[in-house]
Amino acid sequence: MQENPYGIAALWAQGDFVIKAVAVMLLLMSVASWTVIVIRVISLWRLKSISRASNDFWHAHSFAEGLRILSSADSAAGPMNPFRYMADEGQAALDHHQSHQQDLHGHLPLTEWLVSCLRGAIDESAEQMQKGLAILASVGSTAPFVGLFGTVWGIYHALVGIGVSGQASIDKVAGPVGEALIMTAFGLAVAIPAVLGYNALQRGNKEVLNKMQRFAHQLHAYFLTGAAPKSSRVVVPLKEAK
Repeated sequence: MQENPYGIAALWAQGDFVIKAVAVMLLLMSVASWTVIVIRVISLWRLKSISRASNDFWHAHSFAEGLRILSSADSAAGPMNPFRYMADEGQAALDHHQSHQQDLHGHLPLTEWLVSCLRGAIDESAEQMQKGLAILASVGSTAPFVGLFGTVWGIYHALVGIGVSGQASIDKVAGPVGEALIMTAFGLAVAIPAVLGYNALQRGNKEVLNKMQRFAHQLHAYFLTGAAPKSSRVVVPLKEAK
């Protein structure tokens, strides 16, 4: 079978060190962005499953039973299970405040101490949710320019070669220039999924953070009054995590 003289294989065979380095760089950027997308999508799907379980938390007959409901949705501990983490941190903050009245933070009103601890739990969970998104943002903003650099470099050398040979017919120009333009297509093929993935993950994370804010407000009311809130749709006093 005759090899296509204007295909990707010809571009790789005829390209110099710079062209090959740009192609390898774009390949690594693509692998990194798709890896982040797959991992974060799985994580976001898991977080949404946990957030649905948080609605059942308030139907439990005890706080310990509510924790078991949250744990049954996902066995991960710490900020990776943010709703269970907030419940644990809130209970620990309440117990610590009551048993350390002589410390400096013991002089703070309980409501402010709980707000501070719950806000810290949200911030830690938000940091976990944002991991890897900087890679997508960087790839989405730089990949087109990396590909464009490869195109400019390839066209320059193609035109130099044509000038040296003295042949400027369409068949002599189309091949080298077309091969160089492939690098621009590579850059766009790498950047577009990264940008779309970044936007989709940011939107999904925002939905989960909004539910975390509502759950934190409910926990705040519960720890102060000892009773579950009557409505889950409340105005959240805690600062939104960035």
